[in-house]
Parts: sequence; structure tokens; C-alpha cells
Amino acid sequence: MATVDNNLVRIFDTTLRDGEQSPGCTMNSAEKLEIARQLAHLGVDIIEAGFPAASPDDLAAVQRIAREVGSADGPIIAGLARAVEKDIVTCWEGVKLAQKPRIHTFLGTSDIHLKYQTGITRQKALEVIRQSVTLARSLCADVEFSPMDAGRTDPKFLIEVCALAVECGATTLNIPDTVGYVMPQEWYELVATLVAETPGAGVGSGVIWSVHCHNDLGLATANTLAGVLAGARQVEVTINGIGERAGNTSLEEVVMAIQTRPQYYNLHTNINTREIMKTSRMVSNYTGMHVQPNKAIVGANAFAHEAGIHQDGMLKNAATYEIMTPETVGLTQSKLVLGKHSGRHALKVRLQELGYSIDGDALNQVFARFKELADAKKTVTDADLQALIADEFHGPDEIYSLADIQVTCGTMGMPTATVKVQHVDGETFVHAAVGVGPVDASYRAIDAIIKAPNTLIEYSVHSVTEGISALGEVTVRIESPDGQRTFGGYGADADVIVASVKAYLAAVNRMVAAMGIGRAPEGEAATVNVASGTD
Repeated sequence: MATVDNNLVRIFDTTLRDGEQSPGCTMNSAEKLEIARQLAHLGVDIIEAGFPAASPDDLAAVQRIAREVGSADGPIIAGLARAVEKDIVTCWEGVKLAQKPRIHTFLGTSDIHLKYQTGITRQKALEVIRQSVTLARSLCADVEFSPMDAGRTDPKFLIEVCALAVECGATTLNIPDTVGYVMPQEWYELVATLVAETPGAGVGSGVIWSVHCHNDLGLATANTLAGVLAGARQVEVTINGIGERAGNTSLEEVVMAIQTRPQYYNLHTNINTREIMKTSRMVSNYTGMHVQPNKAIVGANAFAHEAGIHQDGMLKNAATYEIMTPETVGLTQSKLVLGKHSGRHALKVRLQELGYSIDGDALNQVFARFKELADAKKTVTDADLQALIADEFHGPDEIYSLADIQVTCGTMGMPTATVKVQHVDGETFVHAAVGVGPVDASYRAIDAIIKAPNTLIEYSVHSVTEGISALGEVTVRIESPDGQRTFGGYGADADVIVASVKAYLAAVNRMVAAMGIGRAPEGEAATVNVASGTD
């Protein structure tokens, strides 16, 4: 049996599975692959790549990640499966191409889940667990089992469930607080009891205990760290804490708590913390889920100081108010980085320093955008470059792309937008519309061209850097015609109207691709639609 480092906390990232279950966070296989590659750069130990049985696209995404990211020196690639034969077999088809595959299967074990969700008795649940874990182990040497809703499961029954899973071949036991119900001390006591009293799964057995906490009461990180103190050596987390309902435990919060308080935890992770900000921005841009400014570690205000007494302390010694440095998580203090006189080589080198390896046609593409930006504003900062890269390469596959836009607005007349959109097949369409503001008018023109009805439920705009010439970032969220799904979009440009249109098109493209709706009008001339709305 291999030696187990009991001071290592393994990071199990489920951004691509549980995180994607956030309303509007659906990603296609290409987007998932890019995030998986970045998670590998970040240093996560396990990537839960998806739920292969959920859809053919999810299966294809997991297979591609397993094949292209799951190398021998890379992370374990896991897939999720219900405790059902078909799910488990499909999950194995998804992960088997990885050098280090894992099947993660689960069954609800709380009385409320047994009664109302699965409609089976405790005894029947044990039979299902025996069959499913045995099947999974016959296919894969690395099997994880989760008793769903463990936080509300009778502890004695939970011990029986975990012991059975180990007996049938489970190598990792994950204890989920599925509904974010428990308190930290309560969670500590439960996990400590399970570690101490589960036959065959104690310290030295080789079985890894894991915790998976949700944030319904804002306690996901606190509960996860309590679980670690109780003996868990795997934590299930997501980038930016995205996930079902109020979200999951945030990777960056748990990792930085362990790193910042080494004397308290005496533990470590394999995470390269300098990749945290880059990963956070990538996930935010792909999903359209904006990170709140006061979010711990990765929020815009996480290292900002406005109060006079704080500023005074920072000027004297940063340690007075900062328990970690911005550089630790991948931020930079550089203000002036590049300008309009900078060349292609300087841009390439700076991008490499920021963690972006870009060459050839891709570099030419970015350089052209960089020159446009440098002409529009006096200085270009690292934040500008990161936003530019995100906008250029981290969007969805474009079915419709922005060709041109012209906007007329002000107090003298009605805001009007003329938009030219190009279809992926090369055909272009022009439409003009009137709205209550330039953004509203632009969105109405796009709606008239693409004919994909939706409801705009969120529109957020902020500047990446200081000053009147700052690059603007826009995130939007739209709701599908049936009201059942939401889609996010992101755009960045020195012109906030252009950024707004890019973000809206990104969201509409996601909806069109996912739902097969939308049709460009054939041969329709530009017209003006007078409509009311909210800008």
C-alpha cells in the first residue's frame, strides 16, 4: 500500500459538475476543457469533470477531459453517477481514458430522502449501495461513495453505510452536507465520529475521508474546515463557490485559510495559489457569474483599503491590515505595464508573465486588439490584458458575432442603435431599433435579427481599471422563453456599449446552441422598431 501523506489536504474540484448546476452556468464541452486545463495548472488533485449520464454532450466533455487533461502526472479525472447500473457504466465510459480515473457514485441516506426521493427503506438502500459500489469497483480501482444528505442522516446508520461502502471497495468516503444544514461544531463531531468508529476506514486504513458542504446558511467554508480538523483529507470545492442554490465551498477560501494559518492547521495542499485569480476570472467569464466585490480572496475589494486609518496602517506596513499579499493569489501591483508604443514581443512576454501562453495567429489576434485598446487609452494594465484575453478567447462558440454597431443617443432624440450581425455561415444581417437607452436599443436590434426570445434578468457593468479611459466589463444573464433556463454572457471593450452588445450576444449564442432556437431573417432590410423598455 502506498504511503499516505496525512498532512496533505486533497483538493477535489467540482466546478465542472456541481458548479455547472448553478442556474445559467451551463458550459459546452470546449469551455469545460479549457477550464479543466486551467484547474490542472492550478494544481487540483481531482477534477470532477461532469455527470456523464446526464447528456451526450456531458459524456463527450468528460471523455475529452479524461483524454486530454488526465495524464499520468495530471489530476485524477472523476465522473459522477447515481447508484444505478446504467449511470455507473456510462460514467466509466466517460473517465476510462484518463490515466487516473475515478467513479464517484452516491445515494441519499437521510430518512427524508429515502422516503420522498427514492421511496426505499434503509435495508433496501444498503442493498443498492452494495450493488453499485461493487459494480463501480469492478470497473475502476478508484471509487468514491457519497451518502447524500449525510448532515441529516442518523449517525448510526451513516456508520453502517460507510462501512459497507468500504467493504465493497470504496477508496474515498465523501460526507456531504447536501442542503447546507449543519453547524460547524456539529459537523466536526459527526466527521470525527465517522473517522473513529467506521470499521475498516480508520487512520492508517488507506481510506480517504472527504467533505462536501453547501452554503445555504453561509457556513460552507467553516464547515469544510471543521471537517478537515476532524480528519477529512479531501475537500470538495468550486471556483468562486458557484453551485446549486447558494453555492458550494469556495476553493480559494479553503486553500488560503490552510496556507495562511499553517501553525493552526499544520496541513498543506498542492495548489499553486498564484493561479487562483486567473482561474477565478476564467470561470466567471465563461459562466457569466459575476464575482461580488467583497468576495473573500478573489473579490475586487479583497485587497482594497479606503478607510483613513487602514490606509495609514498600510502605508506604514502592509501586514497591519493584510494577512496575505495580493501576489500570493496571482494579483500584481503593477499599474503601468504596456502602451501604444509597445511591440508584439513585449506583449507576448507580459502575457507569459501573467500565465497566458499565446503564439502565432492567436498572438496576432490579441496584438491587434491590444493596439486598438492602447490607442483608446493612455496606459494598459495587467487587469486590462486579462479582461482582453477573457473577451477574445473565453467566450462561447459564436453562431452570431458582432460585425458593426452605431448608436445615436442623448437628450435631443430617441436612442437608436443600428447593429450588423454576422452568422457563422458568413451571411450578415442589419437591423435598427429604438429603445429607452443605447443598450436597450442595441439589444432590441439583436433580438429582431436572431429571433431568439428571452428575458434580460441581470445586467452588470464595471470598469476594469481606474480612469475615464478604463476598459469596461459587462456581464448579463438572460432567461429562456420557457422560463426554465438561464444563460450568462461576458464582454469587454473600451466602449461600454460595444462590451454590452458582446456580452448579450455571448449569452444569446449559449441559448441558441443549447436550445436550438433562433432564426436570422432572410433578406430582411434594415428597419426601425420603436419600442419601450429599460436600459
